Amino acid sequence: MPKLVHMPSRALIALTGKDARSFLNGIVTANIATLQPGKACQAALLTPQGKIIVEFLICDASDDEPLFLLDCSVGYADDLIDRLTAYRLRAEISLSRVPQETGIAVLLDAPDLTGEAIYAFVDPRHATLGQRLYGPNDAIIAEAGAEAADIKAYHARRIALGIPELGMDYAPLHAFPHEVLMDLTGGVDFKKGCYIGQEVVSRMEHRGTARTRALPIRFLNGFGISGGEAVKVGEITIGQAGECAGDRAIALIRIDRLQDALAEGREITAGGVPLVAEAGVFDLLNKRETA
Repeated sequence: MPKLVHMPSRALIALTGKDARSFLNGIVTANIATLQPGKACQAALLTPQGKIIVEFLICDASDDEPLFLLDCSVGYADDLIDRLTAYRLRAEISLSRVPQETGIAVLLDAPDLTGEAIYAFVDPRHATLGQRLYGPNDAIIAEAGAEAADIKAYHARRIALGIPELGMDYAPLHAFPHEVLMDLTGGVDFKKGCYIGQEVVSRMEHRGTARTRALPIRFLNGFGISGGEAVKVGEITIGQAGECAGDRAIALIRIDRLQDALAEGREITAGGVPLVAEAGVFDLLNKRETA
């Protein structure tokens, strides 16, 4: 049955102006030049050293005029606006935070939705993450025609799929795009022109030097732990766990050290609680390496 999840933890930024597309394309990791109206992509703004400052979804809502909706964690919205404003130079763009009265929701397990009163975009990171809906809350509820669900339902699905999010699973300035799987979820384009941090990201891609990856894990106590605990094999730290949804979480883990621990049959813990890497956690990596 379709489920509608309201997302008060997210904020929306509107970017307009004749230079909006080229402006975004020159500073973020994704290829905005090829993004089509009605479609969305994942993207990030990086430091010159290649670390993620803020990660977000970019939705192309353009019609007669360019309009891009930037969907980001509410805690990083003001910083994102400040940084984009600093990069604008002479670009003819306009940036504004969409009022909180505009709803942001996720529609799960429903056919693709179209409506006159709202915007709807399929989540580009994974098909089963549903559609992102933007518009007046009453219009979203009327158009979706779905029962309300707790935000935990969204995060539980996201975590089960192994899709990390900034603020929940990792902190700003602590991860490279490869480490949070943006190379696998379409958040990085390796063929477009330069952007901030591009040299480091390209080098990691071509040399295969991303040893840390985001992986779904399950705690054996049945209810999880507080987020942010170190993942350990004995006394050796091999990663860090994010926020839990029930007994599951996403952790950024050194893959080589995890594989060694699994091969040796050693116990893996976080916060003193034993955990297991979920079945199939290496599937995406294996598919990419054999492609």
